Amino acid sequence: MSTVAKHSGVSIAAVSRVLLGDARAREETVQRVMESARTVGDRLNGAARALVTQRHGTIAAVFPTVSGHSYAGVILGLEEASIALGQSVLIAGTYGGPCSEELVSALATRVDGLVLFGRTVSDRMVLELEARRVPVVLLARPQVGSAIAVRAENRRSAQALTAHLIGHGHDRIAFVGDPCASPDAAERWAGYGDAHREAGIRPPMAPEVCGFREADGRRSALQALTRGPAPAALFCASDEIAMGAYAAAAELGVAVPEEVAITGWDDIPIARFLSPALTTVRQPLAEMGARAAHLLSAAIEHRPFVGEVAPLPTELFIRASCGC
Repeated sequence: MSTVAKHSGVSIAAVSRVLLGDARAREETVQRVMESARTVGDRLNGAARALVTQRHGTIAAVFPTVSGHSYAGVILGLEEASIALGQSVLIAGTYGGPCSEELVSALATRVDGLVLFGRTVSDRMVLELEARRVPVVLLARPQVGSAIAVRAENRRSAQALTAHLIGHGHDRIAFVGDPCASPDAAERWAGYGDAHREAGIRPPMAPEVCGFREADGRRSALQALTRGPAPAALFCASDEIAMGAYAAAAELGVAVPEEVAITGWDDIPIARFLSPALTTVRQPLAEMGARAAHLLSAAIEHRPFVGEVAPLPTELFIRASCGC
């Protein structure tokens, strides 16, 4: 700051105000100081600033994996909002590893706050972070302790989607996905069951359990479609699972939707371009990420939040894969 002050011909205090973004600094002074800083090669030392301000200017977002299309949508909204708020974002994936909680605990010492997606860590770990006064926002999972949760509505939309398939005359509908993998998937399974009971149809006792990747969906759909009696429809818990189901149907020479209807969840960009176009439920993925960023910023700044965060709405998109 002394070098910049000498070069620009202003006081060290004036340089300090400019570099700290003090609104009292005059525009002329700001321009002189910034031009001098560029000329002499002044760069912000993030580590030193963190020591003084106790802030890193960075948040971390932890996902089960970062390879899925739906995660990409959330990350996009999170990053755009965080950058606008002056925060950089560190993205991490746990990939179901045994050291997930150690990873999150270590990250908590290097960032100003954490966004945790789904069940990347246990409730106990969330409470431990809260005891350490680490700001936390949960994504796609119920609230734990005082950590705010950002979620999308699942159960009613799953019920509506299943009722739509039943309306096509399908009484053998397989649920393809893992309700134990995430709270969202559990709610979709519950809504699927609600629609069956409402229609007076006994739902299957168990889902076709699989992961949320295309390859997982293909394997589970192959098993379901080659077991007798084969389902007339596949309720896939994600669009990527549905893409795998399309591949399985093609391998078996089963026509979609004439011989098996297929539906998805998320409405990722490719869903409308599949053949036939995929009937699915649209989640506001980018909005979920942006809301998490704003709520975490408020927690970091100790701005009080009053009330409950209402689930974001989802929307059923009817296309051709269900038989319409």
